[in-house]
Amino acid sequence: MATSENGGFGIDEVMRRLPHRYPMLLVDRVLECAAGERIVALKNVTANEEFFVGHFPGRPVMPGVIVLEALAQTAGILTFVTAGIYPDESVKFYFAGIDKARFRRPIVPGDQLTLRATLERRIRTIWKYATVAEVAGEEVASAEMMVMPG
Repeated sequence: MATSENGGFGIDEVMRRLPHRYPMLLVDRVLECAAGERIVALKNVTANEEFFVGHFPGRPVMPGVIVLEALAQTAGILTFVTAGIYPDESVKFYFAGIDKARFRRPIVPGDQLTLRATLERRIRTIWKYATVAEVAGEEVASAEMMVMPG
C-alpha cells in the first residue's frame, strides 16, 4: 500500500515499514504521513504491556526509554516512506542519536500516545527529526533524534 500525501495507514503497513515485531513494535497506526515532512502516529498503552510488570508494581509507568523508542520508530517510518524503500535484511535505519530529551508527565495504562516526528534536515545519510509525544493533546515527552542507515 503506498501512502498518499498526508495519508495514514494501519498496522499491516506499519509492519511493512518497520522491522520491529512484538514486543518491540511500538506504533499501532499512522494517522498522517507527508513524505519528507512529517508523520503523526498512535501507540495505545495497555495494562498488559510486558514492561509494566516491573515498572512499577502497584504504580505502572511506561519507561521513558520505551517512549523514546516509540518516537524513534515513528521517525523511522517517515524515513522509509521518504526514501521510498522498505526494510529487509540488507536495508535498515538505526537510531543514531538523541538530544534534548524531556519528560513532562508519566504515561500510564489507558493512555493513547500521539507520536509526532518532523524531518528537520538530512545531511548525507543522517536524518534529523524533532519529535513529540502527546496524551490528549498535552505534551508528555519530546526529543531531537537522528537516524541513519545501517
